[in-house]
Amino acid sequence: MPRDQLLAIDNGTQSVRALLFDLRGNLIAKSRIPIDNYISNAPGLAEQDPEVFWQAVCQACQNLWLMEGVEKDSIAAVAITTQRSTVINLDRQGRPLRPAITWMDQRRTPGLKPVGGLWGLGFALTGMTETVSYLQAEAEVNWIRTYQPEIWANTHKYLFLSGYLIYRMCGSYVDSVGSQVGYVPFDYRLLSWAKPSDWKWQAVPMDPSVLPDLVPPGGQLGEISQAAADVTGIPAGLPLIAAAADKACEVIGAGCLEAHLACLSYGTTATINTTHQRYHELIPLIPPYPAAVPGAYSLEMQIYRGFWMVSWF
Repeated sequence: MPRDQLLAIDNGTQSVRALLFDLRGNLIAKSRIPIDNYISNAPGLAEQDPEVFWQAVCQACQNLWLMEGVEKDSIAAVAITTQRSTVINLDRQGRPLRPAITWMDQRRTPGLKPVGGLWGLGFALTGMTETVSYLQAEAEVNWIRTYQPEIWANTHKYLFLSGYLIYRMCGSYVDSVGSQVGYVPFDYRLLSWAKPSDWKWQAVPMDPSVLPDLVPPGGQLGEISQAAADVTGIPAGLPLIAAAADKACEVIGAGCLEAHLACLSYGTTATINTTHQRYHELIPLIPPYPAAVPGAYSLEMQIYRGFWMVSWF
């Protein structure tokens, strides 16, 4: 049987979907598992048990295999895309140390030590000190380090949701360059972890070892492990290919690969995105995000609570 189909797993904010496509992009079958957006134990907090995400992935895949016309032996490769900026702390055994902090969380950490040295002087001269302070206060890792130091001390890996699901799929701490959207020391211009001298290591202090290895979109992250195959039903040994964050995948799926084409996305957050080969900050220090196209950038403007607000209403 020819391997002429692709399995895509999409872990969004409101559901997890397993989708089977042919090589021309036609949807063959789809399974959707609704999930709770988040758990809030105090005003402004939005967390979720990482196991909720993983179990929904497993169930979505298992439901897919029951559908008429679906043949596992036809699958050539697997890719994962997820909601952005949801972070998970893992211990040395790969177990979550606390609930995931989702992208909708509004906790802040005021009063942090400002970025110093030449970087601090440069920000002061250009009037960007307040912007950098805002980014520091928004960073989830700064809150964890300040208010849950024992959690941070025991953190072996600090991953986005994409990196966590990839770890559950193939057992390696690796993630796609295209999924790095959040408050981590990532160089959005060079599309790699920031150089040691970069100001981001001061703004969000961490040991580089807690971060995953990065693979550009289209590269191979690993192979589906036997442990993952047992619970998802995905054949063991299939290659797991680097995709990108959910918005970036929407852009490439809509065919908006040139700067004059815009993708309007009506997801939980409503966005307008364009793809560019040149790095450009629409707002100073607020970077374009990595595109699903290797080496490209996705310029984005957003309404933070887009269709989530419509659904709520």
